[in-house]
Amino acid sequence: MLTRKDFPPGFRFGVATAAYQIEGSSFGGAGPCHWDSFAATPGNTAGGSDGSRACDHYHRWPGDLDLVRDGNFDSYRFSTSWARVMPDGVNVHPEGLDFYDRLVDGMVARGIAPVLTLYHWDLPSALSLQGGWCHRDIAERFADYACAVMARLGDRIEMTATLNEPWCIAWLSHFLGKHAPGLRDIRATAHASHYCLLAHATALQALRADGHGNLGIVLNFETAHPASRSTADMAAAARRDAIYNRWFLDAVTGAGYPALALDGLGPHMPAGWQDDMALIAAPLDWLGVNYYTRSILRGSDELWPSFKFVPGPLPKTGIGWEIRPEGLTEFLLRAAAAAPHLPLYVTENGMAGLESQKCGIVDDTTRQGFIRDHLQAALDAIKAGVDLRGFYQWSLLDNYEWALGYGPRFGLVHVDYTTQIRTPKVSYHMLREALSR
Repeated sequence: MLTRKDFPPGFRFGVATAAYQIEGSSFGGAGPCHWDSFAATPGNTAGGSDGSRACDHYHRWPGDLDLVRDGNFDSYRFSTSWARVMPDGVNVHPEGLDFYDRLVDGMVARGIAPVLTLYHWDLPSALSLQGGWCHRDIAERFADYACAVMARLGDRIEMTATLNEPWCIAWLSHFLGKHAPGLRDIRATAHASHYCLLAHATALQALRADGHGNLGIVLNFETAHPASRSTADMAAAARRDAIYNRWFLDAVTGAGYPALALDGLGPHMPAGWQDDMALIAAPLDWLGVNYYTRSILRGSDELWPSFKFVPGPLPKTGIGWEIRPEGLTEFLLRAAAAAPHLPLYVTENGMAGLESQKCGIVDDTTRQGFIRDHLQAALDAIKAGVDLRGFYQWSLLDNYEWALGYGPRFGLVHVDYTTQIRTPKVSYHMLREALSR
């Protein structure tokens, strides 16, 4: 097992969570978000589950921060809930900001560096009903929210990300319909794919005007491999790569949207989108890389994007994602090439297990190997010249895994959802020991 000493001095090790997945959206006067209505629609989530209670982090945050500290982690990447801070999407709810004020003070008191994500998918229902990410006004609304949060917390926040995984915000939620708001509409997808980046850029501009720095965005990446060397399969993999990986990375680094993605989305884009591209490419202070798995693509005769997924031969996680650590090295090299002067962070990496507690012990053997191999992949990227400055495990706690409900467990800490008892897994203890040296 690698230890802290194997990495450059000052390298930051942390854990990550998301507000809706752990806090309990029914507490503290939070307003409804589009995940509440999505989950209330039959068939959208496993067992109709939602985040109304989740891990009760709203009340149990002191003990959860103790777990971060006691695990020898340097930093905690958390998110604020837009629906908690602004229940109607516009007006600030003081009780919501008070909660995050206490939370951030708790991190500082424990010597934990706070890393904030402003949006991790919990759009207030009031804004969703007005068009949400499909409407241009969302950019200004998001900037207002970002400025309100940072006006209260920014003096203690070390790094701030605008958005988490815009591919999920736009494509998974508006084209595939698997996340809130659950649309399957190519025009909505095209608009959301652009307006989420416009919102990022508008918030970035507003935060800089307010004097805030160390601002970035978190993008998710997934290797797209062709099922064979046939022309059709190679083209399918290239289209998937353009949609999933290149659309957002190319845009924020000034290369514009890739032609292979515009072939399908272009006719449905909002009028005048080209005029926003310079703002979207405004300089960042850092870039977050989320990496979990790969996909294997076969060409198809279906409508654009004309690809199908086929299963691969590699070992799988509890939800069937292939385990391929070298993909992390590849994407860190790729991101470094796209933005050669930008510091990088692995902002999420982890795996879902189906393990259970036995006699007070959760022995997650597969996760332990997953962590060891992906830390080695990150170190390989550093040795190849990548300016990688930190690595955040997903996730601190087992939590509400969106449409998959409470079955898959990504946490380093087991949560009994009935009693809310936390039990650190063997992977947690492994990391605690490694980070002590």
